[in-house]
Amino acid sequence: MEFDYTPEQLQLRKAVREFAEGEILPHVMEWDEAQTFPLEVVRKLGQLGYMGAIFPEDLGGAGLGYIEYAIIIEELSRVDGSVGIILAAHTSLCSNHIFKMGTPEQRQKYIPKLASGEWLGCWSLTEPEAGSDAAGTRTKAVSEAGGAGKDGPGCWVVNGAKTFTTNAHYADVCVAMAVTDRAAAQHGVSAFIVEKGTPGFRAGKKENKLGMRASATGEVIFENCRLAPEQLLGKLNDGFVDSLKVLDGGRISIAALAIGMAQGAYDAALKYSKTRKQFGRPISEFQAIQHKLVDMAVDIDAARLLNYRAGSMLDRGLRVTRESAMAKLFASEAAVRIANEAVQIHGGYGFIKDYPVEKFYRDVKLCTIGEGTSEIQRLVIARQLLKS
Repeated sequence: MEFDYTPEQLQLRKAVREFAEGEILPHVMEWDEAQTFPLEVVRKLGQLGYMGAIFPEDLGGAGLGYIEYAIIIEELSRVDGSVGIILAAHTSLCSNHIFKMGTPEQRQKYIPKLASGEWLGCWSLTEPEAGSDAAGTRTKAVSEAGGAGKDGPGCWVVNGAKTFTTNAHYADVCVAMAVTDRAAAQHGVSAFIVEKGTPGFRAGKKENKLGMRASATGEVIFENCRLAPEQLLGKLNDGFVDSLKVLDGGRISIAALAIGMAQGAYDAALKYSKTRKQFGRPISEFQAIQHKLVDMAVDIDAARLLNYRAGSMLDRGLRVTRESAMAKLFASEAAVRIANEAVQIHGGYGFIKDYPVEKFYRDVKLCTIGEGTSEIQRLVIARQLLKS
């Protein structure tokens, strides 16, 4: 059991922080107000190796572990959670699903381009009527006995719509779940790889969100979308089960996202408390403010340790269903508390856009909802506890 960062991890944190403060920080409010997707920054993240951090070098990745991956997301999110979630959805969900469940041919075709940032990925599970009840998917894929021309035997025809898909409008590759055996319920869902430009596949409505506004979230729509047999990802009817495995790793990235934003809010509040004077002295000298700062710092440390435990276990090939859910649950709810207290420490100035804490306050809430609500995390954890 080791609690110190390696020199390489410290250098990575420093490098990502310098990038975030130099390339992202000057544009944060502009992107937020205009809902501008930072595509140029995403490409640069790819060039630096951050978009493929957890994938092996022989597939174009950086060959790093989940601790390093968490550090990258933390430092990006400390400046702008939108950039953190763009990277997290691309890496943990879309790319990792292909890496974990794909054939050697699928890995070789997609992972190098995704890891380099040449291509951006999205992942579509949620539907308007299938949120926490993800097994209630209605999008369906029907196998044709044969087809004309290029479709060939075994072509899949997909119809339906997905919602709340991060990167939907800018993705080059989408991994989407569809029902292939209605009678089998959650054991009748399959995953498919869909490339941008595929006839019958398009992005739909882009959501106008409370926070994370530089991240594009929206619908993807399938209208008689024909997919070749080799676009099936993983075994037939295993898509939902595979999705749960993918989400185990994805929750580590959402916890890191929450921790990064919490750190950003805490740093801003600490700095402000030292310079803001009331009653003739800095407000940091008042016990009420000190107690808030202490609680914030303790929550961040606890969340980080929970998440690094899950990341370390995943790097060692262990199952982390309980541990990643715990990390995601605690980190996301702690981040909401921390952002709330950061606004409170700022007083009236916390309510205006000249200070960064109001954006953290809006952004962090998503972490208690995305990739499984807090209520679902408690359900997942309870099931694991009762098994033991």
